[in-house]
Parts: sequence; structure tokens; C-alpha cells
Amino acid sequence: MIGDFVASNMAWFIYNCLRYFVGTAKGAPSLGAYLGSHMILLGQIAFPLVMMLVYYLSGYYNNVFRKSRLQEIFITFSSTFVNVIIIFLAALINDMTSGSRGVNYELILMLFVLLFVMVYGVRAVITGITSHKIKNRIWQFRTLVIGCGQAAYTFVDKLERMRASLGYDVVGYVEMPHENKVKGISKPIYQLDELEEVCAREGIQELIVVPTKQESSVVLNAINKLFPLNLPIKITPDRYSIMLSRVRLNDIAGEPLVDISSSNMTEGWKNMKRALDVVMSLILLILLIPVYLILVLCIRIDSKGCVLFRQERVGLRGKPFKIIKFRSMYENAEKDGKPQLSTEDDPRITRVGKVLRKYRLDELPQFWNVLKGEMSIVGPRPEREYYANLILQREPSYALIHQIRPGITSMGMVKFGYAKSIDEMIERLRYDLIYLENMSLLNDLKIMIYTVKIVFKGRGM
Repeated sequence: MIGDFVASNMAWFIYNCLRYFVGTAKGAPSLGAYLGSHMILLGQIAFPLVMMLVYYLSGYYNNVFRKSRLQEIFITFSSTFVNVIIIFLAALINDMTSGSRGVNYELILMLFVLLFVMVYGVRAVITGITSHKIKNRIWQFRTLVIGCGQAAYTFVDKLERMRASLGYDVVGYVEMPHENKVKGISKPIYQLDELEEVCAREGIQELIVVPTKQESSVVLNAINKLFPLNLPIKITPDRYSIMLSRVRLNDIAGEPLVDISSSNMTEGWKNMKRALDVVMSLILLILLIPVYLILVLCIRIDSKGCVLFRQERVGLRGKPFKIIKFRSMYENAEKDGKPQLSTEDDPRITRVGKVLRKYRLDELPQFWNVLKGEMSIVGPRPEREYYANLILQREPSYALIHQIRPGITSMGMVKFGYAKSIDEMIERLRYDLIYLENMSLLNDLKIMIYTVKIVFKGRGM
């Protein structure tokens, strides 16, 4: 980030010098006077900061190790192009009204070339140094291999015999259920149930799943226990192609591994999705204040109890969080403590609650969950741990849902609606898995539009 900031500052400084020498900066008696003018100094401060925001949104800083050179060139090219367009619209468009248009076009092209060459030059040097240190085992990442059968042992042996390291420093194995262990393994072998303690104690940075000819349900159930650790999870692609349509191939050179801890969206799209979530939820929380006040009053008059209802749900990477809703049922609706799904004619639902559910107004406080980073506006609906475990027993692919933040609305909610049984939850899950495979901002927009239609038509329940 420091390299990008310095390179962007230098490129903008050189560009302003060029503007002076070609005569587009009229009225300045000298280069020093021109560079010291109020507007130029303001631009020297503001524009590099704007550029840094674009670089951040491009996703370049999300994963700083093992960068693809080709991807680095593409990201630098595209983010530089966006920066030049922003600068042109904000400050340079007035230059087009005076002087030679040919000179102005050349200057804009020069700005793009300066930015790209200087920023990419710095990035290429840093990436080159990083790659050299990883390949020569100067920088290594403490890794646990999930599996201790023949496949895992062979995989680790292959990694350690590679001339150019991939950066994995395997410090131990984790035994999978119903697995035949290889005898004579010199590294420690741990159990799945003690992973959290082991990862904290050993400073584990990555997890690689290498099972030996096991049922996919066993593997997925094991993977579900890995998500809460908040570590990169990779799997060897030749054994479980069932998952490959839902994940991204991460390492091409050397031993290819599939990253199953993140969605198919690029890092740039992920950042933009989160930025849009924050902006939209903040705006809606402010604009909906009158609606909130009216709903609070209606709920207060209709029944006794707290206006807001908080309930624990399973979120990103399997971590629990408290979802916030307007209360639509009478207090203590689950007196025996056992979770119960609601139905259309549920006697526990209040009169106001029926309206809230019909138009999905009870979900409005969840924009606060979005702002806090616990949810997204669009994403799979979060379930209670009780139901999440029941779904996982019957549909192990449910584990993959925890790659992303849960949402206020989802493809499952739009295409299916509220689920009244485990069977219906599993049916709705299929839509959420389709969404996971096809995540994009365009699809998010479509889901939001359909959600608005459902709200206005009162098709919530």
C-alpha cells in the first residue's frame, strides 16, 4: 500500500510537470509557482487518496502472497484505467475546452502510462521478492493437513520434495473419521475436535484437506468444522470434483489446490459487494426511521413485550451472531425451549405480526446486522444452529453456504420463500447453492428487485 501511494504520488507529480511544459497550465509564471498553486496542491493530496480507494476496491490487497503475475497486470491495468477516468471527469475535463485537443488526449494517455508503469513497477518488484522468498523456503506458512491416510502422506511427501516451494510448512496431520492411518508418520496427528486449540497453539495459517477415498458426506461434515477457524481451506481437486463447480482453483503452478473457504467472486467484486452493503444499509437505516417509529408503535399497542427480537443464527464461517427482527410473535413463543418453525396460521403470531411477515417488514432491523458486517443484503438465509445441524446431516453440501455472509434476502427466499419444515429448508438450500455458484453484483441486483416486488405484493408468507 505504501508502494502504491508513493508511486501514484510520483506519477501525478510528473504529470503536472508535463502539463506545465506543454502549455496547458496557462497563467503560471514558473513551474514552482504552478506546482505550489492551491488547486495543484489539493490535487496532489486528494487524487492519490482516491487512487488508493480504487486500488483497495480492486481486491489487490486482500491476498498479498502467491499472486498471479498475469492477474496482477490485469488488476493494475483496470484499476489504473478507472483512476484516469475519475481524474478526467473530476479535474481534466475542463482542459478539453481550451487548447489543442490532440495535446490534451496525449496528456491523458501519458497519465495512464505513467500511473500504470510506476504502480506496476513497484508491485512487480514486491511480488518478485515475495515469490523468491516463498520458493526458496525463506517464508513458509504453518499448515495442517486434514487427513492422515496414504493420500495425505503422499501429498506431503511430494510437497517437501519440490525444488520450488509453494510455501506450505506442514506441521502435522488431522485424522478424518473412518480413515486408515499410515503407520510411521513422524509429524503429530491431531483429532478434529481439538483443532481450535491446536491452531491457536501452533500458529496455523492454512488448512489442506487430503482425504483418502471417503464419502463426500464425511468430507463435507469435516469441512463444516473447519469454517469457524477462519483460515484458508484448500482441497486436492482430483478427489472431490463434486465441489469444483462451487470453488476457485487457487494454485496452478506446482500442486493445484482448490480454495473452498471463499466464494467464486473475485476479490474486487467481494470488496465492492461489501462497500455497497455498507452504503445501502446506512442510507436505508436513516431513510426508514419514520417507518421504524410507526412499526414500533404498532407492535407496542398490539402486544406486550420487547419490540425487537434477537435470535442466535449461524453466520459467516459458521460463527454465531444475533439476528435482529421486529417481534412478530407473542413473548415466550417457545416455552419449552425447543426450536419450532412457524406456519401460516401459527397461533403464536400476533395480529401486527401477520402484517409484518406478509410484507417482510419484520426483517427491516437487519440492516443493522449488515452494517456491523454480520450479514449482507443478499446472501443465503441464516439458520439457527439446531436446524443447521439437521440440514447438514441430510445435505452435507450445506457446509459450503458458510463461505459467505448470510443475507436479508436470497435467491432461496425469492424463489421459494419461508420454509415450514426441514424438507422445505433443504429444497430452499438448492437455490442458495445455485446462487453461491453464480454470485455477481448483477444477480444481487436482480434478487433485490424481485424482493421489492414480493414486499409490495404481500407475498412474504
